[in-house]
Amino acid sequence: MTSPVPEIYLDNAATTRCDEAVAEVVRQMFLDDYGNPSSMHRKGYEAEQIVRGSSAAIADVLGVSPEEIIFTSGGTESDNLALLGCARAGKRRGMHLITTAIEHAAVAKTMEALQEEGFEVTILPVDARGIIDPGAVAEAVREDTVLVSVMAVNNEIGSVQDLKEIGRLIKAKNPAVLFHTDAVQGLGKIPIDIKGSRIDLLSVSGHKFHGPKGTGILYVRKGTKIQPILFGGGQQDGLRSGTDNVPGIAGLSKAVMMAVKGREEFAGRLTGLRDHFIQAVLENVENVRINGPAASGDPENTQAAPHIVSLSVPGVRAEVLLHALEDRGIYVSAGSACSSHSAKKTPGTPTLRALGLSEECLTSTIRLSFSRETTEEELDCTVEALKEIVPALRRFQ
Repeated sequence: MTSPVPEIYLDNAATTRCDEAVAEVVRQMFLDDYGNPSSMHRKGYEAEQIVRGSSAAIADVLGVSPEEIIFTSGGTESDNLALLGCARAGKRRGMHLITTAIEHAAVAKTMEALQEEGFEVTILPVDARGIIDPGAVAEAVREDTVLVSVMAVNNEIGSVQDLKEIGRLIKAKNPAVLFHTDAVQGLGKIPIDIKGSRIDLLSVSGHKFHGPKGTGILYVRKGTKIQPILFGGGQQDGLRSGTDNVPGIAGLSKAVMMAVKGREEFAGRLTGLRDHFIQAVLENVENVRINGPAASGDPENTQAAPHIVSLSVPGVRAEVLLHALEDRGIYVSAGSACSSHSAKKTPGTPTLRALGLSEECLTSTIRLSFSRETTEEELDCTVEALKEIVPALRRFQ
């Protein structure tokens, strides 16, 4: 009987394994503290206190106020609420929105929906590394601009945007413009100064940093004009109706604490692993391309996220390489997990196309993404697998 193939999970930008301590918190809520926070009896009161405590704990580590924390079902809902809620609430002031060419589908598709409602959307290009010019963002701001949405870390290539400079320039040009950032890949990986960056709205998803799936946060700066997109019992000050997901909220709070407090250690260790992996791939596999800021190999490069590597392997289709690695127990991604099942009329993803990659690279790009559980041994095994697999696949394609 053959032994099972050891599992090497390198698709952490899609989702992470829930931390055992977080899972235990969730289990306790499901089985013991299961009351509805809207109920008036003791069990309801206890559940309400758990939600309030979670809001306070999360707000404390993010440097904001508890009343500015809205719990959602994840990054997609947070992005939708931020964009739809603020655009609709501010349309008397203007109908102009700004975003970038490399946003997650939760932002890009919502912007398309707002265009159908009559809004004008300016989509700004990025450079070959996937970085937006803060000056170009400010230049696009007009008197009738309602909102600007720029993601903190790109989910495919790991490019980190200069949120502080973007926020400063936006507000200098037009203080009334709202600044939203999708920080789904940023929390726990890069420093995020919400107040210092003049961020009005910030989206977070729990399962990207070892929290429970189906949980998220939307930070909404106090005084921001925003309309709900869900209607019902009026929970969370009427902005997000629906019974509070107490188990998820409690688990999310635990995960946020661990991610934010462990960020510096995570970033230092994962940056080293990322650079070690990139160097080993370039030395052992012919004709490969590293996409995004991580390609510079500069350990001081603050515009490259520590946990994401985008790798183009010309001559091998991404899906073929993905499944060949899977046969060896190595799990990677071909682009963004959230768009992998959608119909593709053009090669590659919007992010990869925005970088100006050749068609050969567009169809041969895989993403490897790491977590705090990733080890150097796992990455060395992955390099060895690529060293053996890629030449063989190129001979047959």
